[in-house]
Amino acid sequence: MSSSTSIRVALVGNPNVGKTTLFNRLTGLNQRIANFPGVTVERKSGSLTGSPHVEVIDLPGTYSLTPRSLDERITYEVLVGRRDEAPDLVVCVVDAGNLERNLYVVSQVIDIEMPVIVALNMVDAAEENGLVVDVPALETELGVPVVPLVASRGKGVDELKKQILDPPKPAQGYRWTLMDAVDAKIPALFKELVEEAPQVQLDHGRMEILRALAEDEALDTWRQIAPGFVRHIEELRKEFAERGIAWRHAEVSGRYAWLGPIVNKTVRRVKGAATLSDRIDAVLTHQIFGPLFFLVILVGIFQAVFSWATPAMDLIETGISALAAAVQSVLPVGWATDLLTDGVITGVGNVVVFLPQILLLFFFLGLMEDTGYMARSAFIMDRVMKRVGLSGGSVLPLLSSYACAIPGIMAARTLDNERDRLITIMVAPLMSCSARLPVYTLFIAAFIPAGTLGIFGYQGLAMFSMYMMGTVMAFVAAAILKRFVFTKGSESYFVMELPPYRRPRARQILWRMIQRSKVFAVRAGKIILACSIVLWFLASYPRVDTNAERAQIEMQAAQQREARYAEAEALLPVPDMALPDLEGSLESGDPTMAQIQSIMQQAELEYAAALDSARIVEQSAQIRGSAVGYLGRILEPVMQPLGFDWKISAGLVSAFAAREVIISTLGIIYSVADAEEGVALRDALKADRYPDGRPVFTPLVAVSLLVFFVFALQCMSTLAIARRETNTWRWPLVMWLYMTALAYIASLVVYQGGQLLGLS
Repeated sequence: MSSSTSIRVALVGNPNVGKTTLFNRLTGLNQRIANFPGVTVERKSGSLTGSPHVEVIDLPGTYSLTPRSLDERITYEVLVGRRDEAPDLVVCVVDAGNLERNLYVVSQVIDIEMPVIVALNMVDAAEENGLVVDVPALETELGVPVVPLVASRGKGVDELKKQILDPPKPAQGYRWTLMDAVDAKIPALFKELVEEAPQVQLDHGRMEILRALAEDEALDTWRQIAPGFVRHIEELRKEFAERGIAWRHAEVSGRYAWLGPIVNKTVRRVKGAATLSDRIDAVLTHQIFGPLFFLVILVGIFQAVFSWATPAMDLIETGISALAAAVQSVLPVGWATDLLTDGVITGVGNVVVFLPQILLLFFFLGLMEDTGYMARSAFIMDRVMKRVGLSGGSVLPLLSSYACAIPGIMAARTLDNERDRLITIMVAPLMSCSARLPVYTLFIAAFIPAGTLGIFGYQGLAMFSMYMMGTVMAFVAAAILKRFVFTKGSESYFVMELPPYRRPRARQILWRMIQRSKVFAVRAGKIILACSIVLWFLASYPRVDTNAERAQIEMQAAQQREARYAEAEALLPVPDMALPDLEGSLESGDPTMAQIQSIMQQAELEYAAALDSARIVEQSAQIRGSAVGYLGRILEPVMQPLGFDWKISAGLVSAFAAREVIISTLGIIYSVADAEEGVALRDALKADRYPDGRPVFTPLVAVSLLVFFVFALQCMSTLAIARRETNTWRWPLVMWLYMTALAYIASLVVYQGGQLLGLS
């Protein structure tokens, strides 16, 4: 034990076995979320309920301790004490309905020779499917305690707590047999490794050698430390290949040769028992009906995410605007107030406004995961993904990227193959995220006709084509990256255990929604907030003196109002009568009185509109003379072949903080008071002209800009998250360069090709 007063318990198990549910039952709300040192993988820990001296750590799900993914590698390194203090006790959570597959990782944990308890979860689901596990017999065969439970209902959790507080002795490891040809080489390899790398602690040398023999990634970790050992492993691989020995599967074969008879002895299937999951899978995983049903599910999710979140998003936007206005009315006029309202509050609002969509997305993903359908969706898409060089495991990250690329990139850490993980990260931003929606909506509504083609509208087809364009290009980019960039690494394969269908648990889904959204808001929010502040300074400085121009507009507005009032006074029946005496002289309903009041109201409306116009003209002049405007004019020659002038170029620069920022930027540049509603801005875009009278915006320019937004990586926070997930700026830089080049070339082809065809 670590000490007499502190016990560290690690939860280990395959994905989809209820490990996180058990963790929540054991710890309640006494949980902490951080990252393991040096990596972005989350470290969830908490105190055992009623026993604060017992720390429970929820390790990432893993199918094996011969790891292929980052999550699995972290689990192994924590268990052997390389990345964190080694636990005192390991609780292996297994699915009673898939015992043989789940016991594989249990056998590996037993080989580490530390105290082990097997938590036999979901025994109720196993019994519903006709499977009965003989728990005492299983304990005898494995040599470790086995506690049956149903974590979702809390059944058996108290018994597990008792076992944790009175842990067993270390388990006896290596009770399985390795094939003779491989086993004979282990002692010499171990001796060589110890001599060549004496600085490395090798308490589990046999396991290290088997990992290095089976996995290229594991072998690569020794290249700098023990090159002789690596060379002998590579020679041994060639020798085994020539002799026809399946050296990659030596450990797998040996473990299953031991586990198979154990499962046969301890698991009994009731004859004639209904297997509901099998009957449902006959339809949902069918080669034809399975993909069709999956597409229907996706359409439903996207429709719900984009429509159900609108009221909440509108409410948040209203609240942010009201907060900014309130702060502006209380604090004195000055740059500090502008920074707080336009930079800080608006910057936070750019993050918070997307939380309803993120919450809804994780709600639906939680439903799919809890019911067991998420595993089926990956299985269904595996055949399609393999054709572009990925596997079904990339489905979830790419699916998440439709709401936002940030959670999609973060979800890629669960992929087994490092090459697949990097490729998925590199193509995830091509999936059209919700931040592109305002841009799509504005330009499609302004420049795409509202007619129909059969039952489909032109504008709806245009929106659909934007999403399809990004998705298809993501698949094409994945195939190209795997063939020409990420050429090294082991070939990926997709192994997934299909869990039984279960009723979703509202409490767990709600908890997952809160935790995921909190992570998104905090991590991405910091980045976007910082970028918004920087862009505010770039758009606000150097200061442009517009006082004279604004004063002239205000003076003209005042003169216009006086002229209107004079027009109203001319209608008075008595020439010397003043307007304040109007109500006492004219009866209610008098036509003259109604006409005079109408003129006065119109005068006030025109005056207020003129003041707004003066303010917006001042803002527009400031933008043009600011660093952002200056950069836009510098970029104009480069962007003109795409049909973009300096105003669009400046908008693209500002959109780097968040894609939708281009709308508010164009609203300021075009002196539109209410750019948020979009109608006035659409009219301003269509009315804008070059000095020679040519329109700045045409349908062809709009399509070119839409295509640019489909492919361009206009999102600083996505780059920052990619940097955190890859631990280098190399791949985020490559990502930005190839997507920007792709966007430029695609827009160039669209605009120049359209002009050659005589389109406008």
